[in-house]
Amino acid sequence: MSTALTPPADAAAPVRHPEAPAPGELLGAHYDYCFGCGGGQPHGLHLEARAGEGVSLTAEFTVTAAHQGAPGLAHGGVLATALDETLGSLNWLLRVIAVTGRLETDFVRPVPVDTVLFLEAEVTAVAGRKIYSRATGRIGGPEGPVAVRAEALFVEVKVDHFIDNGRPEEIQAAMADPDQVRRARAFEVNP
Repeated sequence: MSTALTPPADAAAPVRHPEAPAPGELLGAHYDYCFGCGGGQPHGLHLEARAGEGVSLTAEFTVTAAHQGAPGLAHGGVLATALDETLGSLNWLLRVIAVTGRLETDFVRPVPVDTVLFLEAEVTAVAGRKIYSRATGRIGGPEGPVAVRAEALFVEVKVDHFIDNGRPEEIQAAMADPDQVRRARAFEVNP
């Protein structure tokens, strides 16, 4: 593990926001066109995450033929994306907008096409704007063998980060959404 992924000695334990989704609640897509969780991406992961206890969650996605690298196996970049999406969804439990600062992924075993990847993730520490987290992906069931795992550092940002750097059409459409929760969630993960 990189020292950049080790929380400093004065880091605090994560605290679930009082208005975070309840344990077991489906988090839903943060943005319809997100490759990781959005329903508007025909070849996206369509990852579904559920709030867990504390600052944790579980998620699932099914590896399809569109996600393969080597014949019949998931592409490593797609698996890293699934981990990144899962880890980024944790920020919804903290109710902060944060982007991936660093992601380290270990590929433990191949993940065949048509496999469901069962993911679990948790925030381990918070230090100022830095959020430290880890995730594990298993095949064959939630208790199956580990296929992938990751540790990450997310950095809290303001919505201006997206307004200043995103394409104006998509930013304006997200900002115009009358659903306040969906509007806020549109800006929750990834730079």
